[in-house]
Amino acid sequence: MSAVGESRPDGQAEPRQDAFAGATILIVEDEPGILDFVTRGLEGQGFKVLAETDGAAGQERALQESLDMVVLDLMLPGRDGLQVLEALHAAKPEMPVIVLTARGEVEDRVAGLDAGAADYLVKPFSLNELTARIRAQLRTAMLGTTTRLEGEGVEVDLLSRRVRRDGQPIALSTTEYELLVHLLRNRGRVVSREEILSAVWGYQHDPATNIVDVYIGYLRRKLRLPERPAPIHTIRSVGYRFGRAGA
Repeated sequence: MSAVGESRPDGQAEPRQDAFAGATILIVEDEPGILDFVTRGLEGQGFKVLAETDGAAGQERALQESLDMVVLDLMLPGRDGLQVLEALHAAKPEMPVIVLTARGEVEDRVAGLDAGAADYLVKPFSLNELTARIRAQLRTAMLGTTTRLEGEGVEVDLLSRRVRRDGQPIALSTTEYELLVHLLRNRGRVVSREEILSAVWGYQHDPATNIVDVYIGYLRRKLRLPERPAPIHTIRSVGYRFGRAGA
């Protein structure tokens, strides 16, 4: 089976500090290389990581311990991952489970989501994408019943990660999605480039990078509709604002 895609030359995600540092995540994965890579990467992001390599042991630990999330492989010894997923969803429906698997067919994804998965990531994957999805699910769990963001005709479903504008679906990359969510959560307020850089990319300060401006450009192009520009306003020398001031 393919190894996890590396996110930097040294194989680790970029350092990040956020509100979810310290969250407890159980990884249930039987491939030692992937398990070690993900464990070290998530610990480097400040998460507390527990690990099991067997489906039955993973299910028992997930049911007994206080966890914030489970990252679960589907092809496991001891007990099939789908069976584990169904048991966890029945016992702890509020606990998000992200499924990792080499099964990329549509019917497999549907089966995982129907069994209670909050999200689905097909191997090989980048560690940065996994951590972004973990943060998104932890954010949704923290917000409880708030699972949708809306503004200026833009709708974001935090559970399915679907984005629409005026009812039209918008396909975004993981980074574009995280950027849009941050702007929408701060709708009507000017957010600085430094704040965006920290919230979306995890950098504390990097005056040499223009990555925020580049991705704002990507996002504007995707949100633009005929005769309706994207509702992202540039505030000169400061940053960006989604929607009208004070909205």
